[in-house]
Amino acid sequence: MRHFGHIPATARKELFHKEPSEFGAEAPARLLSAALGATLYSPATRPRLADDILKQSARGVVSMVLCLEDSIDDADVPDAEENLVRQFADLAARGTDVPLLFIRVREPGQIPDLVGRLGDSARLLSGFVLPKFTEERGGAFLDALNGAESASGRRLYAMPVLESPELLHLESRAETLAGIARTVDKYRDRVLALRLGVTDFCSAYGLRRSPDMTAYDVKIVAHVIADVVNVLGRSDGTGYTITGPVWEYFPRQERMFKPQLRRSPFLEVRAEELRTTLIEHDLDGLLREIELDRANGLLGKTCIHPSHVLPVHALSVVSHEEFSDAQDILRPERGGGGVLRSAYTNKMNEVKPHRAWAERTLQRAEAFGVAREDVGFVELLTAGLAG
Repeated sequence: MRHFGHIPATARKELFHKEPSEFGAEAPARLLSAALGATLYSPATRPRLADDILKQSARGVVSMVLCLEDSIDDADVPDAEENLVRQFADLAARGTDVPLLFIRVREPGQIPDLVGRLGDSARLLSGFVLPKFTEERGGAFLDALNGAESASGRRLYAMPVLESPELLHLESRAETLAGIARTVDKYRDRVLALRLGVTDFCSAYGLRRSPDMTAYDVKIVAHVIADVVNVLGRSDGTGYTITGPVWEYFPRQERMFKPQLRRSPFLEVRAEELRTTLIEHDLDGLLREIELDRANGLLGKTCIHPSHVLPVHALSVVSHEEFSDAQDILRPERGGGGVLRSAYTNKMNEVKPHRAWAERTLQRAEAFGVAREDVGFVELLTAGLAG
């Protein structure tokens, strides 16, 4: 699979200076963690789940989470587990490629149980999402994952969700983060990414952001995100990929504030109708939050609606300007440091301070590609919708 692989090859050549790389479930973890993109969540109770997975894959989804936790009623868990076993068998029988598939469990014991019940179709499984992850809960989950991997002979990844009250509360946050770091470091080669459960953060204080607000406008949430990145997202080799919080709106809501999308980028390519559609579906707020995610050190995003996937992927593509700057900074002859003017003549590139940014940018470029010099997110969105 590859990002934007659902659009024709001729269209990709017109959009990309460097096309996204192809990858599969066996690709190096470094690439997979960067390539998760918009991870689409789906309740495991859906009766036509196999069809849904293939339909979303054909629309550009490369990672999905099949949820046995908060998205379903407690009483539905046994039926949901049975449904997963049936749907995986259906997918395996079809013999077609699938996205990276993860199961969100409730308890550690579900991991070996499900892997055993999946049988041969467990080869379609990439790993598990581990809820409410702390040092006290996390070790049992990761031990269970390790055992299931040994029993199945297949590499299985963990994606812990950071969403516990202990992480949110100021008096316990530092020790909770330190404990999470100690736990995931023991299983570093099994942890693909860390996910943020911002809905649970808001729940602890009876809060819910409107579609006019991003997670970063809710200050108590923004402070937690900053601390998580501070401890677990460092670029010194100790950090992990941390994904962005869920955007929970998809129907049209009554707006309180003006739209956040300027008209000019859309007018330039005669895409005013696309702008109107994005605003009507409250996706202008999503676009702003995606930009803030990346500015704050997050990559990828939890999604609950298919309409959110393409905006996440379009804004994950590396611009030609970013790519040019990153390449200049990482040239071997720049190893001694120094300052140089950007090839776009609009900024200073300071080699040593900007090196980590450049390395991350090229990693994102491998997963999502590099846009041509005259191509922006509007063209990528338009092409993706048409594809």
